[in-house]
Amino acid sequence: MNPLTNVKNIQKLSEQELKRNFKTSWHDQYKDSAWIFIGGLPYDLTEGDVICVFSQYGEVVNINLIRDKSSGKSKGFCFLCYEDQRSTILAVDNFNGMKILGRTIRVDHVNDYKPPKESKKIDDVTKLLYETGCAPGAKVLSVNSNASSQAEEASKDEIKIIKKGEN
Repeated sequence: MNPLTNVKNIQKLSEQELKRNFKTSWHDQYKDSAWIFIGGLPYDLTEGDVICVFSQYGEVVNINLIRDKSSGKSKGFCFLCYEDQRSTILAVDNFNGMKILGRTIRVDHVNDYKPPKESKKIDDVTKLLYETGCAPGAKVLSVNSNASSQAEEASKDEIKIIKKGEN
């Protein structure tokens, strides 16, 4: 089925649910899964970009952006896990059919998603991402007589102070 047809069908289902005043929602069948599928993503988006957008509705705890094995480039879809399952309902209702960089995305629940096990055959880009993560690194300063001068030189956003003996 065409992805845009899927978007319209999900929107119609939600509208019918509101009109008929059902006691339970179609979302309830996914109450045991905090995973969502996101399709139609622009190919140049990274995991960090997707997390930035989708963290509006809850804490993202895992993401699997599907990449081409040989080139490491995104295939335009991913699976994302929220800390709280209720965030999936908000994401599906609000992001399904939305445009990101001119592309209409499809967002839907996933019932039984199992994240892939780490493979020995991963490309260099993915390996680097696993090792360093998406967030920028923090500068670590030790607390001593020079700590105040070191702190003045470093940016406040990048400072993590570790007191001696608390490591």
